[in-house]
Amino acid sequence: MRIGIISTYPPIECGIATYTQYLSDALRSLQNEVYVVSHLGGSGPQVFPAFDYDDGDLAEKAFRVMVRLTPDVVHIQHEFGLFGKHHGIAVIPLIMQFRMADIPVVTTLHTVYREISREHQVIIESICTNSDRVIVHEPYQVNSLQKYLPDGLSCRVAQIPHGARLLEPVSEAKQRLGLPGDKKIILIIGYFRPSKNFELVVDIFPEILSRCPEAVLVVAGKTRGTEHKAYRNFLFDKIAGSEAKDKIYIIRGQLPQNVFDTILSAANVVVLPYNISSQSGIMAHCFSFGKPIVTSSTEAMRQTLQKTGTGIICENNHDYIDAIARILTDDQLAKNLSRKAREYVKKEISWPQVAQRHVELYSSVMDIPRIESNIILVD
Repeated sequence: MRIGIISTYPPIECGIATYTQYLSDALRSLQNEVYVVSHLGGSGPQVFPAFDYDDGDLAEKAFRVMVRLTPDVVHIQHEFGLFGKHHGIAVIPLIMQFRMADIPVVTTLHTVYREISREHQVIIESICTNSDRVIVHEPYQVNSLQKYLPDGLSCRVAQIPHGARLLEPVSEAKQRLGLPGDKKIILIIGYFRPSKNFELVVDIFPEILSRCPEAVLVVAGKTRGTEHKAYRNFLFDKIAGSEAKDKIYIIRGQLPQNVFDTILSAANVVVLPYNISSQSGIMAHCFSFGKPIVTSSTEAMRQTLQKTGTGIICENNHDYIDAIARILTDDQLAKNLSRKAREYVKKEISWPQVAQRHVELYSSVMDIPRIESNIILVD
C-alpha cells in the first residue's frame, strides 16, 4: 500500500510531528510505502517539506507535492494550529482537492473537546463531510462528535488510540541529567501554556516535602515559539518565590526525543494537572516507560486512567498532595502502576497494533475492484 501523510514532522518539535514519525515507521514495518509531505523544517527518509504554517496557498502547495507521489490513500494529521489562519481553515480546500482527484482521504482529529466551540465545529463538520473516514483517539471524542455532527456523519468516525512505544528506561538517567541520584523525582514536562496548570504542582510542593522529604521537583519544558511567554514568566516567578525553590530543578532548551526519554526515565512520578485536555501524547510516553501518573479529572484523563489503572485522578490540591506522596513513599503501589502501564502498551496500544488498525481502515476506503479474481497489490 502506498500511503501519503500530510503533517508536521521532526526535527520540528511538536507532539503531532513525533506522533507522525512513530506512525509512519510502524506502517513501514508492515511493508507499506509511506511518504510524508510536511511543513518546512521537517526532514527524513521519504519526507518532503512543501509548505509553511501561514502560507496563503498552503493547500495548493501540499496537494501539488503529494499528488506527484501517487498515493493510494492520503492521511492528514489535523491540529487547529497546523493549517493556516482562521483556526487552520486551509485544511478544507486541501481535502477537497484530493476528492476532486479521486484520492481517498483519512483525517485524524488530534483535538476534539467534549464541548466544541462554534469555530471548531465549522471546521470539524467540513472535515467529516469531505473525508472518507475520520479518526479520533478517545471514546469520549466519538461521543462528542456524535453530539455535534449532523445525522449521518458520525458513522465515518473511528476510534484508534494514540500509539506508544514499549521501552526500558534510560540507564543512569538522573546522573546523565545532573539530578541527585538519591532523590525521588516529581516531573512536570511539556510546552508551557496556561491550560497545563503547572503552577499547581509548584504551589503544593512544600506540602509534599513534609510527607516525602527526599523528593525534588523537576520542571522540563519550553514555550512554542513566542506563545505563552507571559505564562512561562509567571511560572518561573512562582518557582523563584517558593520556600522549596532549592529543591526545584528547571530543565530548559531543546528536548529532542533522546533527551525527552532521559528526562522521563529519571522520574518517579509524572504529574499532568491540566485544566483542559483532548488527549495526551505525554501520557502515552509515560505508558511507554511504565511511569506512574497523577492527573486532573478532565474527561480524557479520567477515561484513560479508569480503563488502565495506571495512575491516580485528582479533584483538588489535597488529592494531588496525597496521590504524589503515596506514589513516592509506597514502592509497591508505584510498581503496580508501572506494571499496568507496560501491560496496557503491550496488549492494546503498541505502535505495531495501532499501525495495523490504520492499514485496515485505509483498505476500507481504497477503490479495490469487487471481482472474484485474486488481486495482488504491489508498490
